[in-house]
Amino acid sequence: MGDENISRTVPEAELQMGKLDQYVEHYDTDYGIHPDEIPDTTQGQAFYVATIVIGAVLVCIMLVCGLGNFIFIATLTRYKKLRNLTNLLIANLAISDFIVAVVCCPFLMDYYVVKQLSWDHGLVLCASVNYLRTVSLYVSTNALLAIAVDRYMAIVHPLRPRMKFQTAYCLITGVWIFPILLSIPSAYFASVTKYPNGGNSEATPKVFCAQIWPVDQQAYYQSYFLFVFAMEFVAPVIVMAMCYVRISRELWFKSVPGFQTEQIRKRLRCRRKTVMVLIGILTAYILCWAPYYGFAILRDFHPTIISREKNSLVAFYIIECIAMSNSMINTLCFVSVKNNTVKHLKKIVLVRWRSTYTLNKTVDELDMKTSSMPITEEIECIQLR
Repeated sequence: MGDENISRTVPEAELQMGKLDQYVEHYDTDYGIHPDEIPDTTQGQAFYVATIVIGAVLVCIMLVCGLGNFIFIATLTRYKKLRNLTNLLIANLAISDFIVAVVCCPFLMDYYVVKQLSWDHGLVLCASVNYLRTVSLYVSTNALLAIAVDRYMAIVHPLRPRMKFQTAYCLITGVWIFPILLSIPSAYFASVTKYPNGGNSEATPKVFCAQIWPVDQQAYYQSYFLFVFAMEFVAPVIVMAMCYVRISRELWFKSVPGFQTEQIRKRLRCRRKTVMVLIGILTAYILCWAPYYGFAILRDFHPTIISREKNSLVAFYIIECIAMSNSMINTLCFVSVKNNTVKHLKKIVLVRWRSTYTLNKTVDELDMKTSSMPITEEIECIQLR
């Protein structure tokens, strides 16, 4: 729903007839399909299976990303010692995924599963959900890119001074400002359009929520899509891959001069594990989003190939949900594995529990003891700094 950038057209005379709605006329004009032949994607076993898959994915996203990212954000807010450069970059990833899980996914569940591809929340919410999802995707991509560059500078150029917090805040601002501006068309061209069920005039029409670009702006749309594809997928993937290749050469194929103590060897093993996790995250990102962009290119630049397939729209929704599930991978890897969020959450609970059952110590004293405990970024030999 959210990123269905569709370029359709219909003659003005046909619009004034009012017999068919805009979406059906677009479908007929662009793809050469008569309105009575439009397949009903909400019927059949394929759509039933797709509904189950989509519902399960959305529920998992709401639980994993909603709860996991909330724990991370709350812990980062509570403990100042965790607010290092890397965790600040991860926080952007957590916030963007949290917004999608809490704000967008409930509406998507209603649209895909409950109402079976029918939007009943009006144009404003349609545009808002489209916009937030698009912004979240681009913010996540930019945050992953920033984390990769940060790891590259820390490992390949360890003698250079780390980025200052003022510079980091400027970088974080750019991580958000660029997607906010780049995603404006997803809200501006959002449309809610009625369409009949399989051409049956007696059936209750459904409401389609998507981006619909006028045909006279088709060239602008294609240029915009290619620009987004290059800037928010191809370029970040290439840069991240180059960073991790260079890091891998530094950690696996470059000999360390001097005598290697056990501490040095342990630090090297921790860094290698960190890079392996980051490479896995990059691989998951490519596997989740490459099918989505591939299908979008096929749909928007060669629509006649898939237009007559009854289950093409269902297939796209499944591919879209698989792409969205990448946020769960990011949450599990960054929030649960590579940070001390769970450990510090236990500390918060422990402080509250002790404050209730301990008479000799106040809450402030226990909190001071907890906060003064040595905090590192290393958990199970996975280190970010």
